[in-house]
Amino acid sequence: MEALLRCTGITKGYGAGPRRVEVLRRLDLTAARGEMLAVVGASGVGKTTLLHLLALLDRPEAGSYEFAGRDLLALDEESADHFRRRSLGYVFQSYRLLPEFTARENVSLPPRIRGEHPAAAEERAAAVLCELGMEARLDHRPAELSGGEQQRVAVARALVNDPELLLADEPTGNLDARNGERLMDLLCAARERRGLTVVLASHNERLTRRCDRALRLEDGVLGDWDGSDMAAVAEAARTAGRS
Repeated sequence: MEALLRCTGITKGYGAGPRRVEVLRRLDLTAARGEMLAVVGASGVGKTTLLHLLALLDRPEAGSYEFAGRDLLALDEESADHFRRRSLGYVFQSYRLLPEFTARENVSLPPRIRGEHPAAAEERAAAVLCELGMEARLDHRPAELSGGEQQRVAVARALVNDPELLLADEPTGNLDARNGERLMDLLCAARERRGLTVVLASHNERLTRRCDRALRLEDGVLGDWDGSDMAAVAEAARTAGRS
């Protein structure tokens, strides 16, 4: 299959001297066009750091990152911002919805930032929200929505500009099992309809097994995941959430 993104030798750490923490160590990652790929690992292992690097929200200290054959690390900040607006959708675990805006207004922000007329942007936003089953909640603000509904709004916002790559950071982490399954159904359906490539960070075994492939992030590198230790990963994530 054709590779959409290819990372080679990605290295990222924080701090200096004896306080330095190596998060990613010459990490390699390839995702095919149209693939749904899960990255699993304990809390704090570097999954969010990896997604931030893929989104060009941060830069590695070493390595290469190609997207559709294009060297993304050679882009200046203006070009990187253009890449994010045109080719990338990002679903944050904490939703990051603006509380004073309705669902429709929150989802219309990416096309408006891209320069689309506000009326056209809101029409596009409504269409994506309806695709995700939110037609009765278009004009509700986040405080008036359940957690599952807020997450669907966040997914709609990530999809509204019709990206090639969708990144999702623990997209079901704040949802109960039923809403987590529903959200995964929506992601899988959107991927099929739109031909998306999806890279998601997860500690949910049932959802991870629905992906085409899963990789384990440990000691700064990625390796094949066989599912044998997911219970320990999930428990570590729950413990971190209680601390």
